[in-house]
Amino acid sequence: MPLYGPEFAEDPAGVYARLRAAEGPLAAVELYPGATATLAIGYHAALEVLRTPETFSKDPRRWKGLADGRVTPDNPAVPMMAYRPNCLFSDGDTHARLRGAVTDSLDRIDPNALRDYVERACDRLIDGFAGHGEADLVADYARPLPLLVFNELFGSPEHFGDRLVRGMTGIFDGIDAERANQELTEVLLELVALKRANPDSDVTSWLMAHQAGLNDEEMLHHLVLLMGAGTEPQLNLISNTLRLLLSDDRFAGDLAGGSLPVEDALDEVLWTDPPMANYAVHFPVRDVELAGVRLPEGEPVVISFAAANTDPALAGSPRTGNRAHLAWSAGPHACPAQSHARLIASVAVERLLDRLPDVELAVKADELTWRPGPFHRALAELPVRFPPATVTTQIAVPAAARPAASGNAPAVPAPPGSDDASGDPAWNPTAAPSASTPAVVTSTGRPAGSTRTGRWPRWSSLVAWLRGR
Repeated sequence: MPLYGPEFAEDPAGVYARLRAAEGPLAAVELYPGATATLAIGYHAALEVLRTPETFSKDPRRWKGLADGRVTPDNPAVPMMAYRPNCLFSDGDTHARLRGAVTDSLDRIDPNALRDYVERACDRLIDGFAGHGEADLVADYARPLPLLVFNELFGSPEHFGDRLVRGMTGIFDGIDAERANQELTEVLLELVALKRANPDSDVTSWLMAHQAGLNDEEMLHHLVLLMGAGTEPQLNLISNTLRLLLSDDRFAGDLAGGSLPVEDALDEVLWTDPPMANYAVHFPVRDVELAGVRLPEGEPVVISFAAANTDPALAGSPRTGNRAHLAWSAGPHACPAQSHARLIASVAVERLLDRLPDVELAVKADELTWRPGPFHRALAELPVRFPPATVTTQIAVPAAARPAASGNAPAVPAPPGSDDASGDPAWNPTAAPSASTPAVVTSTGRPAGSTRTGRWPRWSSLVAWLRGR
């Protein structure tokens, strides 16, 4: 069963259902032409792979298809699956050393300052289209926002933005992926050299200063990993959640469940439309049998987070407030930045609905199109309309246009960091190196200072309750 092309992108749930009916919890798939794998679509089979590193290795140097030439180096699957010296593609002591550098560096992010930065970035992006009465929330909002956050957190110069977008988008979409990977490598090597010469208070500098002693190659590939995890999946989480809130009346401000509708919508998306639909590639260290299926040594096993989360075996389990989904993976390689990702997404969604309370889809929900690709669940665009609104910040940021398939992405808006006209402090005042801060909680309440320019009737009672009115 091929997992590329528009047919799969339009109806992945139907594909998963047919695979489950024909083959059970493990199914043979083709990720791209010539790149085959076993897809774990059963929840319990997926957990078995994720939680048994002694049997299922993350090291792609075991990938027999790539080693024997069945998969060519220019295959679009290679940039997403081939070996890189980072914590995602390592096991045992090496994994512990490399992951420790990542988690310790991410733990130094101040969640309150991060929230403040994201809110200001959201406002500036919204100001770029608020007066127009219409927007594409993918190109104008959900795509540039994670890149602005990445640039700020990692100390990346704003003029790197175009190249970062082209590189990462090409890899995820499988469009000239080999060239996209090369462009991403070049720009991140420049960032490593910049921070070696001028360390600062940012995640890149903290990774360098960590006692794990990452060399330049390890630095490069951890930045690729963090860039990949922090931009495309974050874009998809934001846009998929906005799509759900704008098309499904179940998430229209009902407080009966005792939790924020935005948080409920995030949970629903993470269950049913996770931003990374299929990934977490593993390689059996020997021939092994799982769920009655023989898995050959060195042949990739891909976890379908989307299919496992909707496994009929889980039927009847409530989703609201239930975070037993696999959207963040599980086991020793579970996402170390899930609290940060959730905070960014929730702030982005709440801020948009706060600023544009009458926003609605400009097309029917079933007319929306999805970007093809075996790994992600990504809207091509999210057109909306709303009554034109006034801007709230002093400097309006122009809308970031759509990165075309040819890679002609225009400049990304300058991030509103510590050197902007407002004179606000940097997102994290701690100078590197320093001790790590404690990990943050998954969800953070909306602060009292949110700006509102109008009322969306379905959200009015929620906002009033949150603000104590």
